[in-house]
Amino acid sequence: MQWKVGTRGSALSLAQTQDALNRIAILFPSLSFQQVPFSSPGDRDLASSLRTAPADFFSRDLDEAVLSGTIDFAVHSAKDLSYPLPNQRLDWFWLPWYEDARDCLVLRLGESRSSLSRPVIGVSSDRREAYVKSTFPDAVIRPIRGSIPSRIAQLDAGDFDVVIMAGAALKRLGLSERITEWIPLEQLPTPQAQGRLAVTFRKGNRELMRFRSCFVKAVRFVGAGVGSAGLITWDGLKELRQADVCLYDQLMDERLLRELPPHAQGVFVGKRCGGHSMPQSEITERIAEYARQGLRVVRLKGGDPGLFGRLSEEIGKLDELQIPYRVLPGVSALVAATTGTGMLLTKRGESRGFTVLTPRAEGGGNADVGIEERGRFPLVLFMSVKLAEDVARHLIEEGWSPDTPAAIVYQAGGEEEKIVRATLATLRPREGEEAPGLILIGSPAAGGYHSEMGGLDGMRVLLTCSESILPKAELSVRDLGGVPLLRPLIRLRAEVRAHEAIRSLDSYDWVVLTSPSAVRIFLDLLRSESFDWRKVPKLMVCGPGCAVELEKTGLHADWMPKKVFCADGLIATFSDGDWNGQRILRFRSEKAGDSVTQALRDRGATVTDCILYRNEEIRYENLPRFDAVFFSSTSTVESFQHQFGMEPLDGKTVIVLGKPTAATLRKAGREPDAIAKEATVSSLGYLLFGTRFAKYFAMRSSDA
Repeated sequence: MQWKVGTRGSALSLAQTQDALNRIAILFPSLSFQQVPFSSPGDRDLASSLRTAPADFFSRDLDEAVLSGTIDFAVHSAKDLSYPLPNQRLDWFWLPWYEDARDCLVLRLGESRSSLSRPVIGVSSDRREAYVKSTFPDAVIRPIRGSIPSRIAQLDAGDFDVVIMAGAALKRLGLSERITEWIPLEQLPTPQAQGRLAVTFRKGNRELMRFRSCFVKAVRFVGAGVGSAGLITWDGLKELRQADVCLYDQLMDERLLRELPPHAQGVFVGKRCGGHSMPQSEITERIAEYARQGLRVVRLKGGDPGLFGRLSEEIGKLDELQIPYRVLPGVSALVAATTGTGMLLTKRGESRGFTVLTPRAEGGGNADVGIEERGRFPLVLFMSVKLAEDVARHLIEEGWSPDTPAAIVYQAGGEEEKIVRATLATLRPREGEEAPGLILIGSPAAGGYHSEMGGLDGMRVLLTCSESILPKAELSVRDLGGVPLLRPLIRLRAEVRAHEAIRSLDSYDWVVLTSPSAVRIFLDLLRSESFDWRKVPKLMVCGPGCAVELEKTGLHADWMPKKVFCADGLIATFSDGDWNGQRILRFRSEKAGDSVTQALRDRGATVTDCILYRNEEIRYENLPRFDAVFFSSTSTVESFQHQFGMEPLDGKTVIVLGKPTAATLRKAGREPDAIAKEATVSSLGYLLFGTRFAKYFAMRSSDA
């Protein structure tokens, strides 16, 4: 299947678009692209100031080409667009790959900032001009226009002494050597879109909305509980701690906002009875806008989001755009005011139900709360499944329409939640179903969330990895609209001998750690032995996952591959160092091979090979329903085979982490559908949707 892709004809636009298409082609091998260059008013008009230019100055021709069908989509520098897009017939999203967002100073080659005296500085925006006035008070400020090569040519010709440009543009053109000095963000903040690429396409294009779902993260609607931060759910708290942006209401307990990570942005959209700090329509647009930027969005709503919380309006926009979402219920004021105070709504022999409603009508007026009105409300019946047919018959005899929507919800909120939809005339228990359930009768029984959106399309993914990396794997699946099924098959236990090795750690020059799990256990041992962290030797790791774990405690990796993040990638770097006579402690699991140890010994190092931890099997009686499975190590494959055999993998998507895991799977008689080339759990979601949608687009291509 081939798509025509438009971009501006400048060297920068062509280069960055081609790089993006190359990355997409890796994920979707069945897709191909034809790049079509266009000019824009901004390319043709080099006299007008960018500060007063119209919103579509650099996109107008591409916009028209997309809307006319000349091209399928366009790729832009994200900061060239204004949001929301001025043309309401267009839709958009940002690609996940980006460059450094900072601006930089560019001087003529060989010159430095210290040699400047009353320099002529070229700028193209108000914010850059303000920076120059505060940093170079004696400078002469002049506007500059043109492509990146053109601006550098003007600089080298002597028209300017300094030019301020986006560092991302220079890096993408292979001109990093022209960056004289990076400007810190605290001195010169840049637009959020700087360094990012945006895709625009015709609104409502189902193919491209599906394509977009692979690059956006599921929005989380989280019930904050009411009154106390302690009334949020554990899952809701986890989502807060992983958010990029949080839109929150007037909360009763703002301690919840302290749970946001340091980089996260909090956006107050507070609503109180009768007044709003932000119109509902704007809140809805904000949620969709942040999601299309690829951010992990949490919409934090007081109480429970589904009870008088305008949830349907906010998810309606996401349904329209086919952006995935997840809704996490919260403890509502209803529960806090009754169960929390002892005024129990249900008591055996006294009260077997209750009515909940609001006397406020749409638009703020008053609504009827009389008995006749209440009789039209939906019914929720607990402990009623076996009596479903009797209940339905009584209601029909009472005057309810036989066509009234009804549903039985089994195991509500659990992994095996099932919804059986019916009408009053057809309502009956599911044959053979023994799980607990409740009955819902009325118009809400016909509704439901759209779980089929997102890159993973509601795929149920069995995660068998150890508990230490399970949270990252779970997050990767949730981001793309999948359902993670947490079944860790192994737990890691530190070896007694590893404690002894820690006590003599200061006798080594290097410690080698080749997995994030090894790093975490190593750090735990340092703490348990009260080891002086100042005496920790230099640390060698095989990838950024290990490095990040070290940095959490203030330690840093001294040796790490630059691109191939696995044991083989680490071994390939040994030729860059002198290991002769170096004393090295290599920590590993009992399942890991000794290739790293042997490679270092071959280069003259004295290596102590120490088993840091062993894998213990975690057993389960049965497996949940699943569409795909992720094996992170040879131990997880062996445990799965030992407990369940290999037959449950028939017809399922199988993703493995690393070549050794793939080899173990093949030995068991199953070829993996995809192998993570880099030993990072964060790649799981992309591997899953890459495998899934390569098949999807191949099918679409053959149909065409």
